[in-house]
Amino acid sequence: MLYKSLLYCRKIKQYVLLLYFFPNIFDHGWLNLQMWRVVLPTWLSSSKVSSLIERISDPKDLKKLLRTRNNVLVLYSRSGECPSWTSGSKCFPTFVSFSDAESRKLCKKMKVDLSPKDKKVELFHYQDGAFHTEYNRAVTFKSIVAFLKDPKGPPLWEEDPGAKDVVHIDSEKDFRRLLKKEEKPILMMFYAPWCSMCKRMMPHFQKAATQMRGHSVLAGMNVYPSEFENIKEEYNVRGYPTICYFEKGRFLFQYDNYGSTAEDIAEWLKNPQPPQPQVPETPWADEGGSVYHLTDEDFDQFVKEHSSVLVMFHAPWCGHCKKMKPEFEKAAEVLHGEADSSGVLAAVDATVNKALAERFHISEFPTLKYFKNGEKYAVPVLRTKKTFIEWMQNPQAPPPPEPTWEEQQTSVLHLLGDNFRDTLKKKKHALVMFYAPWCPHCKKVIPHFTATADAFKDDRKIACAAVDCVKDKNQDLCQQEAVKAYPTLHYYHYGKFAEKYDSDRTELGFTNFIRNLREGDHERLGKKKEEL
Repeated sequence: MLYKSLLYCRKIKQYVLLLYFFPNIFDHGWLNLQMWRVVLPTWLSSSKVSSLIERISDPKDLKKLLRTRNNVLVLYSRSGECPSWTSGSKCFPTFVSFSDAESRKLCKKMKVDLSPKDKKVELFHYQDGAFHTEYNRAVTFKSIVAFLKDPKGPPLWEEDPGAKDVVHIDSEKDFRRLLKKEEKPILMMFYAPWCSMCKRMMPHFQKAATQMRGHSVLAGMNVYPSEFENIKEEYNVRGYPTICYFEKGRFLFQYDNYGSTAEDIAEWLKNPQPPQPQVPETPWADEGGSVYHLTDEDFDQFVKEHSSVLVMFHAPWCGHCKKMKPEFEKAAEVLHGEADSSGVLAAVDATVNKALAERFHISEFPTLKYFKNGEKYAVPVLRTKKTFIEWMQNPQAPPPPEPTWEEQQTSVLHLLGDNFRDTLKKKKHALVMFYAPWCPHCKKVIPHFTATADAFKDDRKIACAAVDCVKDKNQDLCQQEAVKAYPTLHYYHYGKFAEKYDSDRTELGFTNFIRNLREGDHERLGKKKEEL
């Protein structure tokens, strides 16, 4: 299966995959030292693959290849044995073999270190002739091909260990087969990999898949490619995600609660019901009234023209917004009727004006933002006509913005995409928190993570690091590290991803995790001393 994907890459000539084997002089059966020649391993000797193998014997040829091809994935191996994850596949379409001396020379030039005993292979990606990144995604047919098509793109959903109970569908044929053969009810999510709402829902969907295992099947299918136009037309996929419910292969109705949790989905599957017809509500902006209604297009100009603006970000379905709306309108009527107005009230439908919602990190409704001469400031809890008017007539002196986590003096290492790898390679154990400054869950975890970093600040082999995924410089890195929700915590060993941290997000949980790692180090060191 892996071979097919690589053969496909070879045919379209957009990607190059190289397999390097650096013979180990202690590995008898691979390198014949007496004859000083390189012997191809048996799994490369079949006539079926020999025509696809490009043999390179000079390191200069490798450099030439990297200069002439802009997308190269290289497997460096310490021995001639085929790695276990390639079992059943035949080979990469290009094989490069060197003698021992040449191997050392190449290793040094390419900065490949396979000296640690536990490091048998490395997968490096080169783009436009230069090293791009270490490949640390799933080593499967689909993942490698997806990576080579878009090296900076997000990982496939199925690469998330938490999504193991979701049935991932790749083709229309597989989709039809699932409908035909599956006896249990099916909840199918049609999604697009770039869709932000899909990404927010995926963790809940996959958790529900685990909870409902044996009762229902939860499946996912990326139908964004044009080849799935028939399916999108058949099931009325007009936006992402679109979730459809099937019984005995027959489509019944859609599931439209896109803000639901895993528990909501599981509860609904116990007694599936079609969506209730809703009476269309008149948009607030069309009701008339004193509140100004702003959009993505006119927001900046409005705030520029008005020196004091209180903006309410709302959603039409939000109950709290509906409760607050009359009070907001009454306050606007008073303020806008003043001869010498102390300010204006405006509203933004965040479900329609998504650019503004993303720009100001609107994650809950209603959210109030205050703008003074175009600058945004924090607002206390305001919910009534009286409090709105009092605030606008005498707004508190805008407090200085609180220092960001990165600006605070702590022992946490704040990393960027361009120094992430180099910094972590120097640390034996690193716990990294990928976060967004606006994320409420992150804000709860930050004090615990900071305290943990302070506790281990004197241990040079330990690092507690953080990456702000909102920063432009870090977005490619966060995609490469499969960050789909905030916060996400990963453990790295000398810069290499080892596992996802899923324990308690408390100071006690973090410190216990790190102490267990250090205790293991001390035990191994003690055993070595005893052996000596």
